Amino acid sequence: MSGNAERLPLADRLGYGVADFGINLYFISAMTYLLYFYTDVFGLSAAGAAGVMLAARLVDAVTDPVMGAIAERTHSRWGRLRPYLLFGALPLAAFAVLTFSTPTLTASGKLWWAYATYIGFSLAYTVVSIPYSALTASLTLAHQERTMLSTIRMACAFAGGIAVSVGMPALVGAFASEAAGYQAAMALFALVATATLLVTFRHTAERVKPPPAQRLTLANSLKAVFANPPLIVVMVLFTCGMLAFTVRQAVAIYYFEYNLGRPDLIAGWFGFTMPVMFIGLAVTPKLAARYGKAGGILIGAVVTLAACLGLHFTPYTNIPVIFFWGALIALGGTPIAVLGWAMLPDTVEFAQWRHGVRADGAIFAMSSFFQKLAKTLGGAGVAAGLAWAGYVANTEQSAASLAAIHNMMTLVPATIMLVIILAARFYSLDQAAHAKVVREIKLRD
Repeated sequence: MSGNAERLPLADRLGYGVADFGINLYFISAMTYLLYFYTDVFGLSAAGAAGVMLAARLVDAVTDPVMGAIAERTHSRWGRLRPYLLFGALPLAAFAVLTFSTPTLTASGKLWWAYATYIGFSLAYTVVSIPYSALTASLTLAHQERTMLSTIRMACAFAGGIAVSVGMPALVGAFASEAAGYQAAMALFALVATATLLVTFRHTAERVKPPPAQRLTLANSLKAVFANPPLIVVMVLFTCGMLAFTVRQAVAIYYFEYNLGRPDLIAGWFGFTMPVMFIGLAVTPKLAARYGKAGGILIGAVVTLAACLGLHFTPYTNIPVIFFWGALIALGGTPIAVLGWAMLPDTVEFAQWRHGVRADGAIFAMSSFFQKLAKTLGGAGVAAGLAWAGYVANTEQSAASLAAIHNMMTLVPATIMLVIILAARFYSLDQAAHAKVVREIKLRD
């Protein structure tokens, strides 16, 4: 195993992080607006939209591990992981635009179109996102440097999220119809995202490499994932953090549209709460340095839990306090979003230390699958919750629908935070333990 434990130059950090700006143009578009696009623009039922999202994740159950296996076994003049940023960028862009397009079709034709385009988008996203995420473990061995890389990456991701959350309503509103607006906005996002992926391809280098004699088998990869206690904890944190975030993002547009009766505040909500996460980004490395990565996540979960409960008991008429709780939720969610990615590369060395193989592709693929599963459970769960409560698009909602929306916005994420708090206490691969693992690997290899 080779690598550089020194601090990376700022250009290298930014060169890695910028791709997540582009990836999140896709990710946040799908997470925040796709369900609404399906039900209120394209004309799918809530149950039909839930089925589309669930089907894509079932496909991911197969393709994510396959992509991880392919990536970690790739040999090219560009490395194992970087080629997929180069060759996957354009297919991903094309499927993203098609997913947010509204061809004139019958009701069944629309449903088949949604299945085909969203599954295609999910496949293309897998080809790009899994190798990109795995790059963190290949750039450096340094424990705290990985925290910094993940922080910069998340800063770029949050910036992409803000661009979508605030920019999408403005771009859509500039067109005569929502259908035309969503397609045009997605085309613009795809253009920018493609450029960022190419920048990262150009400005990264895979410094940490597997042992030259390593020959991975399926059994090796499975051991690296499932006989890896720190990774199991990280996957729980990943799944729960993404699930809570997805539920809030997916239901927010319904919350402002129907519960508050203030759809004009949606862009302002995202424009106010998401930049707060940059404050969290400034604090997160300090939290990790003082309390450990798991400790930082635990603190973030406690803050988020308290804020969700505060939002639950705030009257709809008290807009300033609603925005305050939203900002606090965003602040608490930042360490959860950042530090999971900083912990994941450390579990690669743990598996190498325990099992003698470096299976970063399998580890990141499985983590990616659970993150996508959480995103789907969040999006499909919101859709199913709306359907169960009797939601009907573009009409005055029943008391049951309003209650379901309100609880999904507040109590559901609060409950998920309790699971995160419990799981974080079981993570044992702190900085000292990781340093010991790395030293012993170097002595052995």
